[in-house]
Amino acid sequence: MSDFSYIEEQDYNKKFDLSLFKKLFFHMKRHWKKMGFVALMMSVMAIIDVFFPLLTRHAIDNYIVPGQSSASLWPFILVYLALILIQSAVVFLFILVAGRVEHAVAYDMRQKGFKKLQELPFSYYDRTSVGYLMSRLTSDTSNLSEAFGWGLVDLIWATIFLISVTTAMLIINWQLALITIAVVPILVVVTLWFQKRILKAQREVRKINSRITGSFNEGIMGAKTTKTLVLEEQNAEEFERLTGTMRRNSVRAATLSSLFLPLVIAISSIASALVLGEGASRVLKGVLTLGTLTAFVNYSVQFFHPIRDIAGTFSELQRIQAAAERVVSLLETEPDIKDTPEVIEKYGDNFHPKTENWESIRGDVEFRDVTFRYKDGEEVLNNFNLTVKAGETIAIVGPTGAGKSTIVNLLCRFYEPTSGSILIDGKDYRERSQLWLQSSLGYVLQEPHLFSGTVLDNLRYANPEATEEEAIAAAKLVNADSFILKMDKGFNTPVGEGGSRLSTGEKQLISFARAILHDPKLFVLDEATSSVDTETEMLIQHAIEQTLKGRTSFIIAHRLSTIRSADRILLIEDGRIKEEGTHEELLKKRGDYYLLYTNQFREEAESEALGKNIKQDTRGR
Repeated sequence: MSDFSYIEEQDYNKKFDLSLFKKLFFHMKRHWKKMGFVALMMSVMAIIDVFFPLLTRHAIDNYIVPGQSSASLWPFILVYLALILIQSAVVFLFILVAGRVEHAVAYDMRQKGFKKLQELPFSYYDRTSVGYLMSRLTSDTSNLSEAFGWGLVDLIWATIFLISVTTAMLIINWQLALITIAVVPILVVVTLWFQKRILKAQREVRKINSRITGSFNEGIMGAKTTKTLVLEEQNAEEFERLTGTMRRNSVRAATLSSLFLPLVIAISSIASALVLGEGASRVLKGVLTLGTLTAFVNYSVQFFHPIRDIAGTFSELQRIQAAAERVVSLLETEPDIKDTPEVIEKYGDNFHPKTENWESIRGDVEFRDVTFRYKDGEEVLNNFNLTVKAGETIAIVGPTGAGKSTIVNLLCRFYEPTSGSILIDGKDYRERSQLWLQSSLGYVLQEPHLFSGTVLDNLRYANPEATEEEAIAAAKLVNADSFILKMDKGFNTPVGEGGSRLSTGEKQLISFARAILHDPKLFVLDEATSSVDTETEMLIQHAIEQTLKGRTSFIIAHRLSTIRSADRILLIEDGRIKEEGTHEELLKKRGDYYLLYTNQFREEAESEALGKNIKQDTRGR
């Protein structure tokens, strides 16, 4: 398990940021009507709450103190009951709609986040951990949806009620009202003091939570390696340190919150006591009625309820802001690679392609003075030039870090040249849409990825419209049917998460069949045979021959025996072509390729001979 401190994560050190929540509201514009309805219901509820103390005042001064008969109370009772019924209906409606807002916001944020992840290039994933992304699209979006579903309710009610109560108190008795309002500045100072510290603590909690999610992800994905290296105890200790940090920061945040609200309650209680003492004195002097005092005491107590709610919501917003910052930063991340407005206008984007305007791809490829460096400044290619004719098979070999994968990643437009251009059929590929290129691209990795589902589901993943017969024919073409038919359910056998129920070679063959079903014009094989046995390599070699027919192909090879039939072999070193030619031509040159090939051939022969000796020795015993 790794230390996750290296993963790129933006630090957020701003104070409460109103513009951030404005951005969130913009992203939630589909839900404005529902949120407006909730706001209206809460406003009605707040106004009704203000009327109840006035009705109590009326009852005391006009019925209880004068000693009126109970029969005269009926009009009052009916009005009181009517308000209760209206309030009950309002509560039902706002709970119903607020709940819908909560779930709709979570759904919408996750949809937008997932869509954004589909648009972002490989470079973004190079810098960002899966754990961080999972945290943003799960716990962070849940926090936001809960805040906008229910935090909004509390904030609107509290604001409307506070304004209404303040107005009522000033009308009833402005002197007593001023006593109540006098403590508000103290509450503001306390709130501001706690706000800064709660926000800082909550940001740390969200940040560490993302690291924990990333640690979970790495622990699960690397479980096999952990067990084979016997690192369970070390991983447990590292995880305990990480969660311990999370616990300390969570306790700090919880402590601040637990101190904040009691302080607000204590201050408000003192104000209520002062109002009660002064009001009682005025009642005894006969300058204030008992009903008015009762209403005012109710108001003075209730006056601080919305202040506490606003303070609590404000405290909650500190926690939510930490989540909001992360979600908004994801939604507003600008891709390093994006099509120009002119290209989108003609060819469409990833989600709205205008395929009727797409030119067909023949497969001519040219790298013209291509220079590429990563964001950290490391230069991989410098003025790289290469011309490939349609249907030609190019094999790329060379030491680790020479730039082999960079060349094919640039070809696929997973990255773009820092300078220079890459031409497809004579046109700079930046003059076409990304989807135009990548829809004609086949890519088989050293560790191919299969999706949860059946073998047939994975074969048809690249071409959902393909029939079952076409999928089976593609599998037969690369000899994948030989092992598929031996499975319990044949082509309907589940492959497990990521293809976990299959060997690497079996996944490779399914990937080749899937690529054939996709029928790409450009094909890339990235070390496709480096981690399989000799027997499986022969099957894959046959798959390669079948797959590459009539397609422009780039093969990054570790085992040189698999590329002898390539039209051209490029030996790459330090981002440049050191040697170039067919297999036979390069052997005749007796240069670096010759040394590389003969050394590898010798090692494989020795390994094979050693394997035979071990078998004979075992049989002899």
